[in-house]
Amino acid sequence: MAGLHQDDKDVYGVEQVENTKMDRDKSPVDSESQLEFSPAEQRKILHRIDRRLIITVGVMYCISLMDRTNLSAAAIAGMTTELRLIGFRYSIITLVFFISYVIFQPPATVACKKIGPRRFLSSITFMWGCVMIGMGFVKTWDTLAGLRVILGLFEAGFFPACVYLLSTWYLRYEMGKRYAYFYILGMFASACAGILAYGLMQMDGLADLGGWRWIFIMEGIITVLVAIVGYFFLVPFPDDRPDKCWGFLNEREVAFVIARVEKDRADTTTEPFSLVKFLRPGLDPKVWGFALIFCCLTTVTYALAFFLPIILREGMGFSVGAAQCLVTPPYAFAGIVMYITGWIGDKYHVRGPLLVFNAVLCIIGLAMMGWVDSLGVRYFGVFFTCAGANANIPQCMSYQGNNIRGQWKRAFCSATLVGFGGIGGIAGSLVFRSQDSPEYLPGLWACMAACLIIIATVGVLDTYFYFANTKADRGEFAIEGAKDDFRYTY
Repeated sequence: MAGLHQDDKDVYGVEQVENTKMDRDKSPVDSESQLEFSPAEQRKILHRIDRRLIITVGVMYCISLMDRTNLSAAAIAGMTTELRLIGFRYSIITLVFFISYVIFQPPATVACKKIGPRRFLSSITFMWGCVMIGMGFVKTWDTLAGLRVILGLFEAGFFPACVYLLSTWYLRYEMGKRYAYFYILGMFASACAGILAYGLMQMDGLADLGGWRWIFIMEGIITVLVAIVGYFFLVPFPDDRPDKCWGFLNEREVAFVIARVEKDRADTTTEPFSLVKFLRPGLDPKVWGFALIFCCLTTVTYALAFFLPIILREGMGFSVGAAQCLVTPPYAFAGIVMYITGWIGDKYHVRGPLLVFNAVLCIIGLAMMGWVDSLGVRYFGVFFTCAGANANIPQCMSYQGNNIRGQWKRAFCSATLVGFGGIGGIAGSLVFRSQDSPEYLPGLWACMAACLIIIATVGVLDTYFYFANTKADRGEFAIEGAKDDFRYTY
């Protein structure tokens, strides 16, 4: 995690942190006192938060991503034949997950704030781990589809809760690298899922169960174990009572974190929950612009997650074992691109151009996959496609997080962002159709169209942000209702 702090001198500074504006009843220290930490002490506090928070939620997200996308590995390991996944049955199984996943996003985010991240996230992770184990014993395809609906219900609150939790601990221009590290750990699942699935396939015949069943059973057991460990390592929201931090930070350090976030964007105080206040951000058009970008991103990322091994097997002619293992290198490359663009975004306070760059990279990769004769070049196109699509996930999260204020608005926006991501998952589960095998050209066209929509939406938002900042500089406009120097990031 040391790389997170190489360019953060401007964030920490050498000046004293201003008085915290927390409500006196919730404040761990007297509101009149000054909290003083040297730059070195500040870095140590941030290092501690990174190690505890990012690694914990990142590992749990790694398991989450693996569990929702292991269908493609199971499909080529015998599930398609044993469950008779003819016609649209495989697409239906992938699609139904997102119905409950989208519907339960908003209430799950509110529940996380009310219950607390430690109990909420560990509980839902434990429950979907049990569902995963059950998927290894299904006899019919419709039973598997039903379990996927339940899986979507439990996973609905995980990603938006993590995005929301991370955004409450860090400043605006610390988020890019943190979101990148968080998602890179998730990418580790995508990179290693094929190799792990190939290893688990070798258990074929053990206890009279097919190798594809052991993929679900063993990964479900891993999920349950991670949930139990995560219960003891997850952290609360920073404005929660310090005695809930389990010795993670002391009272002065918690107050320091709250004070610096308050100084950065003045939204650390959580108002009592009101349905009207929670839904009011829905009137803000840019909220839906962020959601549309994320929807288009996940259309591509889920399409790759659900179908890449199948494309490598049927479209490019690799063997089952090679198709499982060749998924890993493109995702490893994507992790490198993701961190570099996250670092650039934080250092130079830029988001929109990086989203456009990654979208263009993805379009180039898709074109190489579909319209080049050389097998090596087509496979190299997978690298560009994976990198462009996946590197834009943390970029979009940072783009949104930098341009909104308020605790409940953050909760609502996290829910809408990931909810639309679920809609993108529905699209991603349908774009590559069995009748389009082996070229899958309509699916490639659909993914390219999604990237073009991202570019157009970023252009509209950045244009609005530019003129809004210009008006605010002239004193004609208060951005996000703020009376300070808060400005949009484009």
